[in-house]
Parts: sequence; C-alpha cells; structure tokens
Amino acid sequence: MASFSSRRYLFLLLEVLFITFLYVSAFLPETEGLAGDNVVEVNRSQREFDYFALSLQWPGTYCRGTRHCCSKNACCRGSNSPTQFTIHGLWPDYNDGSWPSCCYRSDFNEKEISTLMDGLEKYWPSLSCGSPSSCHGGKGSFWGHEWEKHGTCASPVFHDEYSYFITTLNIYLKHNVTDVLYKAGYVASNSEKYPLGGIVTAIQNAFHITPEVVCKRDAIDEIRICFYKDFKPRDCVGSKDVTSKKSCPKYVSLPEYTPLDGEAMVLKMPTDKVAL
Repeated sequence: MASFSSRRYLFLLLEVLFITFLYVSAFLPETEGLAGDNVVEVNRSQREFDYFALSLQWPGTYCRGTRHCCSKNACCRGSNSPTQFTIHGLWPDYNDGSWPSCCYRSDFNEKEISTLMDGLEKYWPSLSCGSPSSCHGGKGSFWGHEWEKHGTCASPVFHDEYSYFITTLNIYLKHNVTDVLYKAGYVASNSEKYPLGGIVTAIQNAFHITPEVVCKRDAIDEIRICFYKDFKPRDCVGSKDVTSKKSCPKYVSLPEYTPLDGEAMVLKMPTDKVAL
C-alpha cells in the first residue's frame, strides 16, 4: 500500500512540474518572433542590438532624382509634398558600426497600423515608386521593408508592428530636426551652402548629442540621431569626426524642394532604387 502511495505521489509531482513548465514557458521572453502563423525561428547568429538610429531623409535631395510618378510616391504630391525631414527608419545598430537585419519572420500586415496611416503618410512616406524587397523573397511596401528588415531586430524593446511604428513617430515628433535647423538659420535653398559644422552644432545644442550626417555630393541626404534602448539620446557611432567624413564636404546644401506634378510627368515602369 505504501509503495502504491509513493508511486501515486511521484506521478502527481511530475504532473505538477510539467504544468508549471508550460506556464512558465508562456511568459519567457520570445525567442522565435511574434506569435502567429508567419513566425519562424530567430536568426540566432545575430546578437541583441546596442542602440537605435533614427534615420531622417531630406526630400529636397531625394526627390530631385525622381523621373517618374505614381500614387505612392510622396515626391509627386505637388504642393502637398513633404518639405521637412521625413522618416527613413528606426534602425537597431551595434556599437561596432554594423547592424542586425531580418532577425525573424514576421510578414508585414498593414492592417496592424491602420490607425496610424495619417501620420505615416505625412511623416514616414515613401519617396519612390519602387517596391523594395522583403526579407524572405518578393517585393513589398516601404513600411513593410522597414518592419521586416529593421523592426524585427528591435526585440526586446518591440515585439509587434504597432509598437514599432507608433514609437518611431513619437520619437520623430519629439526631436524635430527641421525646426531646429530652421531656428538656427539653416533653411531650404538652391543657392546657399552652409557649414557642416554649424548644422551639427545646432543639433548638438538642441539634443545634446552628435548626429551622423550623410550627403549626396554636396547636398544633405540624411541626418541620423541616435538613442539608447530607453530612448535617451546618445551620440551616433558614425558621428565621430563628422566634419572629416568622406560622405559630406565642409559646406553643404539643403536643396529646396520643387514639387513634381504627377499628372504632367510621363508614367514609366519604376526604376528608382529604394535606399535600404
């Protein structure tokens, strides 16, 4: 009788341990991406990122290379086209200058961010008619590319599309680079050139960090401001000796945006290359 009771007790103990294991597992940090049908195993060769880089595009530089129009290209909105820095993406980066990408499969679903569309169209528009590639084959939207390539690597800070996009919008609005430069006298112009050091100093004074500046010839193409994982500002890795970077000369321009009339332009097959 004692032997039977012992076996019964052991069985109950194992059952309790098994149930406990299942319960605890449900609350462990995710290591295989988001829950759902589109999840595959994490790329375990990529370690957790070190910081975020918010990359901002200058439409006056990007849009002047547009040779054809389509409904999704914000360069073609005429007088409603963007005239301030717009979001390229919020990118998880490493301190050694490299970055992770396509960390797990979570196929972009625009319905998840449907309530953010007005803000995304205004502050995070596509400046191209091209369709960038997704992480797992095929083509998709600009937002889909940013989520799949960069957003999936933002764990453990983000685990879903909505959090990634709404947080990026909020960070962008809180750190208005266009307004900072305007107040310092750096405005869009097709004739003026400005000292790169002065532009950097204006951003340093406003946010107490050093940005990274990327140029196309003498025109500012992107400005990147960086954050720790709790979104406190920090220097960007690529910001060291910014005035001697090969990307930008000592004097740079902020080209004035000339609205493109989509109806007046000849519609062609997309040929624009989308920056990754």
